[in-house]
Amino acid sequence: MLKQFEVWFVTGSQHLYGPKTLEQVAANSQAIAAALNGAASIPVKVVFKPVVKTAEEILDVCVQANSTPSCIGLITWMHTFSPAKMWIAGLTSLQKPFLHLHTQYNKELPWSEIDMDFMNLNQAAHGDREFGFIGSRLRIQRKVVVGHWSDAAVQQKIGTWTRAAAGWHELKGMKVARFGDNMRNVAVTEGDKVEAQIRMGLTVHGFGIGDLVASVNAVEAADIDVLVAEIEKKYDVASELKEGGERHDSLRESARIELGMRAFLEKGGFKAFTTNFEDLHGMVQLPGFAVQRLMADGYGFGGEGDWKTAALVRAMKVMATGLDGGTSFMEDYTYHFSGAGSKVLGAHMLEVCESIAEQKPRVEIHKLGIGGKADPVRSLFTVKPGSAINASIMDMGNRFRLVVNEVEVVPLDAPMPKLPVASALWVPKPNLEVGAGAWILAGGAHHTSFSQSITADCMEDFAEMAGVEYLLIDDKTTISEFKKELKWNDVFYHLNKGF
Repeated sequence: MLKQFEVWFVTGSQHLYGPKTLEQVAANSQAIAAALNGAASIPVKVVFKPVVKTAEEILDVCVQANSTPSCIGLITWMHTFSPAKMWIAGLTSLQKPFLHLHTQYNKELPWSEIDMDFMNLNQAAHGDREFGFIGSRLRIQRKVVVGHWSDAAVQQKIGTWTRAAAGWHELKGMKVARFGDNMRNVAVTEGDKVEAQIRMGLTVHGFGIGDLVASVNAVEAADIDVLVAEIEKKYDVASELKEGGERHDSLRESARIELGMRAFLEKGGFKAFTTNFEDLHGMVQLPGFAVQRLMADGYGFGGEGDWKTAALVRAMKVMATGLDGGTSFMEDYTYHFSGAGSKVLGAHMLEVCESIAEQKPRVEIHKLGIGGKADPVRSLFTVKPGSAINASIMDMGNRFRLVVNEVEVVPLDAPMPKLPVASALWVPKPNLEVGAGAWILAGGAHHTSFSQSITADCMEDFAEMAGVEYLLIDDKTTISEFKKELKWNDVFYHLNKGF
């Protein structure tokens, strides 16, 4: 429910123009804020704030924004000239992201009536440049959107930014439960949790698998009965798993695991979690179907202890609220090499979120050659063709890096009746050779957050808010230019603290 969040519309001016002009500035600003608040493409509330005319008023609204939990950012606009030295105290104290809207109230020049009164009132063309200078002088990352406030494209860009702001707001207060440790000897899923808390605000809480097992074992049989009945109604369930079937107890065990995990996460206020198939002592089966269902309800997840991907999946699910498509934990699993038609088959052992399913998922049980436990239940489906992104966040030592690859999900070349997991088939942009090559050069992880809802533009806004490095692999990417970008970024982040 993104309407619980507010973005404050803050207009800058000064007392130079007199009360009559300032009254018009306020009226125009209220009209713009109301229009943005009513725009279908902007999912949060846009709240008008009184026009700020002095350094004290600017500082006050910034401090109020910091202390208001529902405020996730500001939209700033200079209707008239607003001397930027007035903004220094406010902007240096502001802890929320802001978008600089470079617009003006009127859309076209009133050719036959324009006079100096009109010019004095409508000064955004140079008022916003003054404001832009101080933002750059203070080296503040912010979004700049240029165009008339009534244009659908402008509103869409603002809406995308507000979704990123909602994701950033979610990440800053997120608690991630890590059941077990990292998969042994794996590098990319590790990372500095202290630095992540300092930079991004998320906290990772480690628990022994026994803590989860205790919660699972405390589940009542009557609650399992209710959940199993719900599952049999919602899914296409294999006959052997239905009541009376020879594997029905396995479905009940999966339900027990789900109820225990859900209770644990709800009690602790966790929004994301990880598991590890190397750490299952006391578990009857690996929690595959349970994880799929929890992700479908909005939880973030990362396999093998991957807390960074778990947090990213949750943040992207928040960003995608109300949009078509879904967001899931994913892994680049295996390739189909066929020249210009080369593709990636994305999947995981079990844990792919049902929010990206093209058809009604089918619940089955199959052997799993790792983990050393009973055969796990899982839901099976394929993913609807269309545009999507894969996003991955890594700890590069001196900074976090977010790499995004735009992909195109395509239909299967042929059925895969023996593949017992949910999957997606896609072509990376610009193609597999360049897309995979650039990803590997960037150190991109094998785990990703896959989304058919969120765009690369939204992820770029999110990265700027989080202060993390952002790399995009799209249809314009070439390996030679991508290598240069990596080198430039290394220099920048090496020197950044000196800036």
